[in-house]
Amino acid sequence: MTQAFSLDGRRAVVTGAASGIGAAIARAYAQAGARLVLADLDTMRLEAQADACRALGAQVETVTADVGQEASANAIVDRCIGAFGGIDILVNNAGMLTQARCVDLTTQMWDDMMRVDLRSVFLCTRRALPAMLAQKWGRVINVASQLGIKGGAELCHYSAAKAGVIGFTKSLAIEVAPQNVLVNAIAPGPIETPLVDGISAAWKEAKSAELPLRRFGRVEEVAPVAVLLASDPGGNLFVGQTLGPNSGDVMP
Repeated sequence: MTQAFSLDGRRAVVTGAASGIGAAIARAYAQAGARLVLADLDTMRLEAQADACRALGAQVETVTADVGQEASANAIVDRCIGAFGGIDILVNNAGMLTQARCVDLTTQMWDDMMRVDLRSVFLCTRRALPAMLAQKWGRVINVASQLGIKGGAELCHYSAAKAGVIGFTKSLAIEVAPQNVLVNAIAPGPIETPLVDGISAAWKEAKSAELPLRRFGRVEEVAPVAVLLASDPGGNLFVGQTLGPNSGDVMP
């Protein structure tokens, strides 16, 4: 059964890999045998995660980059192709989270959210696709959010960006599945990560109370989903899907 979820030798890029879900996915991929390019803006934390992955036996390259900038997004994918001769798996995980009522949202807050949480997914994916299509094997895994499905008060910009990620995932999956490039999304519910630090305690308390599981998730409970989707044969039949490790917040 373990072999079904092996990533032995696969070449993977994980963005937003310095902390939270991205760091957990990086470690899970290292344990599964992948070679890694890890990207983030936080160089110190990124290198710490890279060392943790190396301790698990993985070959690891790091790139300090802003994924919302086209040149930086290209450089991340290019590092994987240059270092390992290609790219098999792209995990678009980098993101940001801020909170405000729509009436109080500034245009800058809206634009920043779209650049980091949505534009970056397009930029990194577009760069990775030619190599994946040429080899007729690839996995693109986009980290969305359950709020992209159900919405959330004071988070309309975040919810809109994540809904865009889900729509992008479905549309691209239709385009490239015939070439054996599988595109899927993970839409976690509330997870205990540094990303939620900027959200008010009152919001988090109220959110926990409405979850059937009555608690936020942990990053190690999300990372195995990314291993499943990237694996062969484990992930071979997932096309345009949105998997929801969300404590029961959304039940499609």
